[in-house]
Amino acid sequence: MNALLVDDSRLARTELRHLLRAFPEVAVVGEARHADEARQQLAALRPDVLFLDIHMPGQTGFDLLASLEGPLPHVIFTTAYDQYALKAFEVNALDYLLKPVSEVRLAAALAKMKALVPAPAVPAVSAPAPEPALPMLTAQDQVFVKDGERCWFVRLADIRLFEISGGATKVYFEQHQPLIPRSLQQLEARLDPKVFFRANRQQIINLHWIAGIEPWFSNTLKISLRNGPDVEVSRSQSGLFRELMSL
Repeated sequence: MNALLVDDSRLARTELRHLLRAFPEVAVVGEARHADEARQQLAALRPDVLFLDIHMPGQTGFDLLASLEGPLPHVIFTTAYDQYALKAFEVNALDYLLKPVSEVRLAAALAKMKALVPAPAVPAVSAPAPEPALPMLTAQDQVFVKDGERCWFVRLADIRLFEISGGATKVYFEQHQPLIPRSLQQLEARLDPKVFFRANRQQIINLHWIAGIEPWFSNTLKISLRNGPDVEVSRSQSGLFRELMSL
């Protein structure tokens, strides 16, 4: 994957180039200090991924993207400002990394991109290759949640409960309960099991939000979450919960 770094700070470009050395599948083919320079580099180098700052002299990173025509590279924003996250996803950014960029978040962003890059052609085989697995999310990762016309950019650590509701999943954080088109199985595959626990067939709880636990019917447990609601743990998961949480 060929990468172009666009940032008016030479130090920021140097730090990002240094971080990318840990990922041999990525080759930094160029750098640009502002939008005009970036347009020239994009036309000449045709990179696969653009690491793009937002605040730069002259035009912003958003202005640069709006001025481009034809197929665009994947865009990963790198910025010190978190207030543009929703706008970044509105322009189909692959990820949004806050400075100073950590190697863990950079690895997650590159994993998203690798899942989208077509694999090289190989001879036909009898069984199809499995689809690439999406990266595991940590409690500190921020996720984009959209329900109708409303959008949020929320840390997983702030989500206390996922709950099946009809054909969608309700997400509990603060006073909000938006619905997302994901199954609990899809969510469970990406959530950190040290933080999120499958309480029953309908609910996944954030263990850090537990306010109280009490014995319930038929050797099960009832867990109270801060700011609600109460969750009844199934019999099999009650046994697993006791094993996991006991000394």
